[in-house]
Amino acid sequence: MINVQIYHVTMLETNCCYLVDEATGKAAVSDPGAQSKMLEAQIEKDGGKLEYVLLTHGHYDHICYAKQLANKYGAKIVTGKNNAVFLRNTELNGTKRHGIPFKPFEADILLEDGEKFKLGETEITYLYTPGHTSGCGIFLFDDIMLAGDLIFMESYGRTDLETGDDFNMMQSLKRVRQLEGDYTIIPGHGPLTNLEHERRFNPLMRRL
Repeated sequence: MINVQIYHVTMLETNCCYLVDEATGKAAVSDPGAQSKMLEAQIEKDGGKLEYVLLTHGHYDHICYAKQLANKYGAKIVTGKNNAVFLRNTELNGTKRHGIPFKPFEADILLEDGEKFKLGETEITYLYTPGHTSGCGIFLFDDIMLAGDLIFMESYGRTDLETGDDFNMMQSLKRVRQLEGDYTIIPGHGPLTNLEHERRFNPLMRRL
């Protein structure tokens, strides 16, 4: 079982999640687009047992503090294999367009679609869900979905940026819609929602 705390980072208020496995105290952080001193204070308070930095996709507002955070705590950066190019390409990740200083980096662990790994005693599943970018993926654990910019409350991620694709977005949403059961969805930005609500009210998902 994983406890989740959300910290808002960047001017776009990215939902940066701090995940702590209850049984072991081992921790991970998802999508650190910028530094959060409050988050780092909590990691320190909990003993600094940061195992992973998880990246749902490679846009600047989700990755810009990943390497610094990983280096500080000796954590491994984890993302999907199709997201690797975004971590080193300033045009794809948007830092060049927005004039944001950025030093390219590599992930330590590149996941295949459907691959599982453990944070402490809790199993986490990675699903490849392109559409917003060609490198997008989501992380599932317990009854939680870290959705990145795939799904928002009654909406979905834009597809008009580099490597975005309408057809892939529809296919990814269809796949998520067909998951068994319900999940609390933590999107990349904005309020939390749940999968059953999105099945009923998300304008694109309803048509799939």
